[in-house]
Amino acid sequence: MSVKQLRHYDELGLLAPAWVDPASGYRYYRPDQARDALTVGMLRELDVPLSAVARVLAGQGADALRGARDRLEAEVARRRRALRLLDRVLAEGLPETAVSVVREPARRVRTASEPATPTTIAPATGACVARLLDGFAGVPSLVGLFPLDMAEEFEVRVALESEDGEDVLPGGAFAQALHVGPYEEIALTVHAVLAWFGDHGHAPAGPVREVYLNDPGGTPPEDLETRVLIRLEDAR
Repeated sequence: MSVKQLRHYDELGLLAPAWVDPASGYRYYRPDQARDALTVGMLRELDVPLSAVARVLAGQGADALRGARDRLEAEVARRRRALRLLDRVLAEGLPETAVSVVREPARRVRTASEPATPTTIAPATGACVARLLDGFAGVPSLVGLFPLDMAEEFEVRVALESEDGEDVLPGGAFAQALHVGPYEEIALTVHAVLAWFGDHGHAPAGPVREVYLNDPGGTPPEDLETRVLIRLEDAR
């Protein structure tokens, strides 16, 4: 470990030296601290967060490592999706998606939201849908609402059209494109719509709306249809 790492781990309470020479600043450790030092180094090599490393050293290893594994698995899944998208772009080029301008009415809706990261969009969206459809009868009209710029953490919202809904989705002019294919490839269509904004000199206003037109439970992924809409901020 580097001096910088040792100092940082000391500040976090992960690996405090047995003694620090006040004159030189050298840090001295007991032989029985070697196991903890090796554990910290190994777990950091595996990208285990420092908060989880602290729990391991505190004897809560199973839960901490299970959570770290789940996060790593989600990241691997995200990377695989990105790889499939890249393979498609390499094979077919960037999609030439037809974009049109439509006027959408305001819609009364019920909404559910979940915190998300780029690796947890799908489960967060699924959790919102599950809450909205609990006890719902009929054919649902669902709209996913996602930020234009996804930071490390953000909010995913899903709206269910309902006459007695407490929220309102604003209407207005929107750039629209139809995505046909798996939900994990919607990013290509969103890219095409945003490129249209640049080409035509308009300003986009979030959130990105995804209107799901069929049931993923009974539709093959390659046949799923989703309307992608982004509001024209400068439209009248």
